[in-house]
Amino acid sequence: MKNYPSRREFLATTAKAGLTVGLVGTAFSDLLAQTAQAVAGTGFTQKPLPYAYTALEPHIDARTMEIHYSKHAAAYASNLRDAAKEEGVDTAQPLEQVLTSISKYSAKMRNNGGGHYNHELFWSILGAPTEGGLPAAEGVPAVAGPDGALLKAIKTSFGSYEAFVSQFETASKTRFGSGWAWLLVDATGKLVVSSTPNQDNPLMDIAEVKGTPILGLDVWEHAYYLHYQNRRPDYVTAFWKVVNWKAVADRFAAATT
Repeated sequence: MKNYPSRREFLATTAKAGLTVGLVGTAFSDLLAQTAQAVAGTGFTQKPLPYAYTALEPHIDARTMEIHYSKHAAAYASNLRDAAKEEGVDTAQPLEQVLTSISKYSAKMRNNGGGHYNHELFWSILGAPTEGGLPAAEGVPAVAGPDGALLKAIKTSFGSYEAFVSQFETASKTRFGSGWAWLLVDATGKLVVSSTPNQDNPLMDIAEVKGTPILGLDVWEHAYYLHYQNRRPDYVTAFWKVVNWKAVADRFAAATT
């Protein structure tokens, strides 16, 4: 099995090559693709949902979960396989490999590849309802929230957990139309919040802010409309009560070691 570089090795390699974080070129794209492959390795087929449709209630209702997973996300996976066949893409490779050079592919590949990847990540970082993960005060352990290295990195990057939540919620609520909000690890190892339109994501070479996503929130209306109608802010607030912080921490560890 091929050994892919750690993030430290990735950064060392780019430094030696005289590359900057904002550089978009073949060498950068290849290295980012290798890093992404080591972190996630998403396939081209839909994985079974890791919990029941009812598992996230009352914050995300069962009917929304069922339609979201079995209709919307399933369609992205199906259309992605069609696009891969049409464009001669090897589906044995991780999807991340395609996404990091998505500008070379069709709009069909971009929309459905992004849609499939984004949803697979989304399902993986959701879990049973908690109290919301907000620390009572600075220095007080979070209740079912981030801890350890992830919480330390959040504080280093944003100043506090509360500041991170505020920035992430702003990105979620102000994304015009359909899209996603992200917590990602950038090429320097720093945590950054961003948002993308439609089914784009930070792995893509066309993304304004590039990096490895470790947390994502779907703010398409189909993700919340049955329960929240037009109240996206309420959905965004409820999201914290169903975040699986262990899964996020695992992604963070994979992206930074």
